[in-house]
This record gives sequence, C-alpha cells and structure tokens, in this order.
Amino acid sequence: MKAERIGVDIPVYDLSLIRDLWEGRVKKHKQRQKKEEERISQSALARVNQQWQYRIACRKLKSAEVAALQCYLERSALREIHLLPTDNKDNDADNKKFIFELNGKKWMKLPEELQYMTYLKEWHIHGTRIPEIPTYIEAFVDLQVLDVPKNGLTRLPTEIGKLINLKELNVNYNKLLSIPPELGECEHLERLEMTANRNLAELPFELSNLKKLTHLDVAENQFASIPVCVLRMESLKCLDISNNRLKDLPEDIDRLESLEMLFLHKNNVRYVPMTVTNLIHLRMLVISADELYSIPSQLVDNPNIKLIRLYDNPINTDNEDMNEIDAEAQDERDKEFMKTYIETLQDRDTQPSYTTKVSLSCLL
Repeated sequence: MKAERIGVDIPVYDLSLIRDLWEGRVKKHKQRQKKEEERISQSALARVNQQWQYRIACRKLKSAEVAALQCYLERSALREIHLLPTDNKDNDADNKKFIFELNGKKWMKLPEELQYMTYLKEWHIHGTRIPEIPTYIEAFVDLQVLDVPKNGLTRLPTEIGKLINLKELNVNYNKLLSIPPELGECEHLERLEMTANRNLAELPFELSNLKKLTHLDVAENQFASIPVCVLRMESLKCLDISNNRLKDLPEDIDRLESLEMLFLHKNNVRYVPMTVTNLIHLRMLVISADELYSIPSQLVDNPNIKLIRLYDNPINTDNEDMNEIDAEAQDERDKEFMKTYIETLQDRDTQPSYTTKVSLSCLL
C-alpha cells in the first residue's frame, strides 16, 4: 500500500495587506482618542474645577490683592472660563486705532491730520508746549477720555461742551484761569481732574449738571471755598480740594450725600461743621490740624471713619536750598505719600484703633 503524504496548508498573504490592516486599526484608535479628548475639553467639569480652584486661591488673598487680580483678568483676553489669559493681539491693535498719544516738549501744535480722525475715543497728550485745544474737537463726538496734563494750556474751548460721551477729563498742571460753562453739558462725565493750575479760583455754576461725576480733584489751586456747583454733584464720592485757601467749610456740605473721601489738608480750615456727620457714606477725612480748633466728636469717635489730621512741620523760610525745590515735584511727592499711606490703611483687614485719631508730623 502506498503511503499517503500528510501536510498542513499554510496560507500565504502579501505583506502589504497585513500592513494596511494594522494601519487601519491604529487610525481608528487615534480617532477614538481624539473624540474622547474633545468630549473632556467640552465638559463643564473642567471649568467648574478651575473656577473653584480660583475661588479657593482668592480666599487666601487680601482684598487689595483680589482687586488687582480681577483688574489683571479684565484687561487680559480670557478663555471661556474667564480665567486663563490668551493672546489677543488683534483686539489690542483694534483698540489702539481709537487712541491718540502725543508726548514731548518738541510738540508746539497738534498734527494737522488729527482733525480728520474723528473716530478717536481717547486723547492722551502729555508734557508738550501746545497752548490750547483746537476748536475742531467738537467733531469728536465719540471721545470718552481727554487726558491733557502738563501742556501749558491757558484755556479750554467752549466747543468742549459738544463731547456728549466724555467720561474723563484731566487738565492737571496747566495754566488755566477759568473753566468754560459749556463743560456742564458733558453730562456723562465721571472723573474731572484740574490739579495745580495755580490761579484757578472758581468753577461755573453750570457744572452742577454733572450728576454722574464721582471723582473731582481741584487740589493746588486758589479756591477760597468749596464752589456752589460742587455741592450739587449728587454722585460725588471723592473730593480733593487740598492745598487751596480754604478757611471754613459750608454748612450745607451734607448735600454731598454719596461722598466717601474728602481731602482738605494743606488748607487753613479752622472749623468743621456738625453737618459733616450727616455724610453717612464718609469713610475718610484728611485735614490739616495746625489751625483747627473745632471738629465734631462724632467724627473722632466713629470707628468707620479714618480721620487723618496732619501737622505741617515749621520750615525756615530763609533757607535758600529749600526755596529752590521744584514745586511740581514736591506736590507729586506729597500726593504719593498720601496715596501710599491710604493704601496701607485699606489693605488692613481690621482697622486699628489709632487710625481714627492719627496725627502725622511730616514735611509737606
């Protein structure tokens, strides 16, 4: 009998077919991974977790630090969770298109092209020798910020009243002798700064129309009393009328029902009327105490009011070196000192008992 041959049939395939098979499986695996990552990224759990981590971190910060952090986040371009800053160069470039900036003593007049850029929302002109703001500013109806300190301006044009959307006006350290009544037509104005115009002694009654004004700085001028129009600014929260010629405060100062901070130092105020105690929102009063002989005891004893009484050191007027100090630089140092001191008070979680009756002896 013939023996039969026993064998096993082995199929033989092309290697390219095996490779295609595995590549297909790998591709499908990667697709599933990608879908899973997208699902997780779109899940609300990640955002909730990050928001709670942010809140936990904020509980460990002081109020000033939290405010600074919030300010940073608001300035940054944020992702959906409003926490992680991302690049937003396009928006920054777009915003700069609406801002005009000019600096330096070499500028004695504004560029002629400016009059055609009526779409601008902000003017920032610092430290030039431009004597006045042009009348064509009335065409800039979208202007919200007019920031023109240290330019030697001698007048403001009456056309400024046409800026119906103006919110901030800074004319610090100029040479203004008066303020045009038309400024009272800028009813959306929230912040007005007129520090150190030296010979400015009164404000027009028409400024009473500035019902949205919350911050007014008329320090380092020649005001002998608080202007009547100021007492009718019902939203005013901060009034700085330091370094003027005040001797008394008006009895109807309690008209300023929203007032929170009042700066009266470097004046010769002798008497603080009882009506000041009616300012229920008042949290800080700074006053020179050299000639002060009467102040309501409610102000002194109120733990919610930070009363700061300053005593100016006597200075030898014959000292020529002291007379040579630049007045503007000295004023800025004074303001920096006050700002730093106030910030240290605000950073404290609880108010020390001595802050209600503090007396500082410093060179002002």
